[in-house]
Amino acid sequence: MKAVLPLIALLGAAPAMAQHQGHTMPAPAQAPAQTAEKADPHAGHDMSDDSEPETDDPYAGHDMQAGTSVQPSHEPADSYAGHDMAPPSDTASAGADGMAGMEGMDHSTMDHGSGADVHSVSPGPDMETPPPPGAGSGPPRAADTIWGAEAMAASRADLRGSHGDFPVLWVQGDRMEAQVRNGEDGYLWDIQGYYGGPTERLWFKSEGEGTFGNMPEQAEVQALYAKAFAPFWDVQAGVRHDFAEPDTTHAVIGVQGLAPYRFEVDAAVFLSQRGDVTARIEAEVDQRITQRLILQPRVEFNFAAQDIPELGVGAGFDRIEVGARLRYEIAREFAPYIGIEHSWRTGQGADFARLRGEDPSVTSLVAGIRFWF
Repeated sequence: MKAVLPLIALLGAAPAMAQHQGHTMPAPAQAPAQTAEKADPHAGHDMSDDSEPETDDPYAGHDMQAGTSVQPSHEPADSYAGHDMAPPSDTASAGADGMAGMEGMDHSTMDHGSGADVHSVSPGPDMETPPPPGAGSGPPRAADTIWGAEAMAASRADLRGSHGDFPVLWVQGDRMEAQVRNGEDGYLWDIQGYYGGPTERLWFKSEGEGTFGNMPEQAEVQALYAKAFAPFWDVQAGVRHDFAEPDTTHAVIGVQGLAPYRFEVDAAVFLSQRGDVTARIEAEVDQRITQRLILQPRVEFNFAAQDIPELGVGAGFDRIEVGARLRYEIAREFAPYIGIEHSWRTGQGADFARLRGEDPSVTSLVAGIRFWF
């Protein structure tokens, strides 16, 4: 019975031993050695300063196929090692031909900083029919060279008509105001307008002043023909008639336009039926403070070539006016204003004013309306 028990134990252990058949089991004596290696992660490494720099390849020195350790290499790994990078024979020959002739080129003149492909810019289509030689060296109207002046006359007339060459009526009340000053308060009007196109116009102007309750001391009306001689400038000629006593008719010639810095200038010379020569220059400019609030300085000079006692005009600078008006445009066509103006007579004109009991130097506060349509 004692002999049978060991045999039964041997037969029970046989299946468990069969599972580990072919495996090599580590010896128990090696366990302390492995534990020692794990405790020192730098064991076996040379940490001196003279060592070669480590490679960036984290798998350097490891054979990924066999699982065995290999010696690390100090040369950088070639990412394309083992790959055949040679182009096909036809591509290589084409590349060689494409680079032919580029030897000796100055690459410093090439723009390498732009990312755009300069060869992708199209030069544009060629003209199928080149312009005739006379288009560049002939008259400014090149169409006349192709079609003829007579054929283009009707087209140009239609073009002028659709772009402003048609008659327009324009009227402006530049100054319609009351003047408050020492003594008797007064009034003044200054109206002008035209009918016509951009190059030829019929102008009419009216200006006068007086004191409230009395007839106007000065009142005139002008009818003028205007012809443009430069951009923004007209030459004007016509007649002027004064209604205040004594009635006087003048021949008029002058210029009116827009000077540099947007000064509106109106200058004229007058020759009366008695042979008296006088002149007048007016200038004003709009200084825009806001889109609707505008300050308008204004000056006026009156000259005379001789004394005119019946008109109370003295030779030289007879009268000078300087003022400024601040207007607010409720609409572009309608603007009330307030301002101040100073006028004085000089020379013999001041003496004529004193003889009539007038002050040769007057300062007035003004308020009025400016309109146009």
